[in-house]
Amino acid sequence: MSLVVDHISKRFGTILALDDATFTVEPGRIFGLLGANGAGKTTSMRIVLDILRPDSGTVTWEGRPNTALPRRTWGYLPEERGLYLRMRVAEVLRFFASLYGVSSADASGEVDAWLERFRIADYLNRKVEELSKGNQQKIQFIASILHDPQVLIMDEPFSGLDPVNVQLLKEAFLAMRDRGKTLIFSTHQMETVEELCESIAILDRGRVVVSGAVRDVKRAMGRQVVRLAVDGDGTGWVEQIPGVQLTRRGEDYLELHVASGSDPEEVLRAALARGDRVTRFEIADPSLEEIFIEHVGRRAEEPERHLAEVATAPDTGAQDR
Repeated sequence: MSLVVDHISKRFGTILALDDATFTVEPGRIFGLLGANGAGKTTSMRIVLDILRPDSGTVTWEGRPNTALPRRTWGYLPEERGLYLRMRVAEVLRFFASLYGVSSADASGEVDAWLERFRIADYLNRKVEELSKGNQQKIQFIASILHDPQVLIMDEPFSGLDPVNVQLLKEAFLAMRDRGKTLIFSTHQMETVEELCESIAILDRGRVVVSGAVRDVKRAMGRQVVRLAVDGDGTGWVEQIPGVQLTRRGEDYLELHVASGSDPEEVLRAALARGDRVTRFEIADPSLEEIFIEHVGRRAEEPERHLAEVATAPDTGAQDR
């Protein structure tokens, strides 16, 4: 059974944060929720968690309404830090475990294992305020899973992390998935989504504009990408090939879009026929960043045009990320 977000809408005053949004998350998968700041990602997550109620639409997990599920079904890692800075790491983790009825003894083994995995086993008795932002994020992640949730929902979990900690968190995601957990996260890092996610939904101004398995989303674009490097002069010949469009001039290569029904190999044949020496020829699907820009009209890190409106709205939870 799946997590089904079915035609949910949510308005905060005059601001329509979600507009008939629908997507499905298969169990035991990693799902990426993408959108610019203000697109409706955080509102969607809070509705799934039953922190907010939609004005219309439903959310179900394994066929049951989310409003009828026990809280321990979910783990939640918000973008904002929610740790008690003056408490020691051990105290914080015991406290969060106790909120879900998990005893210190039962939590102890999991805490030790995760601290070891995150290379911070020596920090157990340090105060949270003494830790770096990256290490605080690790502690908050551990706190969100000590009750063994079925679904883990994370809002911008990679924000502000250095490459080493990003890699450790990616490995943690894969470990959770391998344990049969369902993971949903939002991010602006398209490369991370490409690496981790089997399925995605893209939100734009509160509406789902793309959703489904990553491979299907890419195929639906109806084109392939060719990256070509040749030792030769001029590029005008490239666009003389039917169905081929030059879209980018890299430092030492050309990036071409090849329309559905056209043969990418024709580019290679044309280059060789000219007598050029081909040093790179690569066929790929469109990247998620290209797909995002095509559907949304800007990069993921660029805010929605109405974000200023949202930021000045009454404090009812309307401000989204």
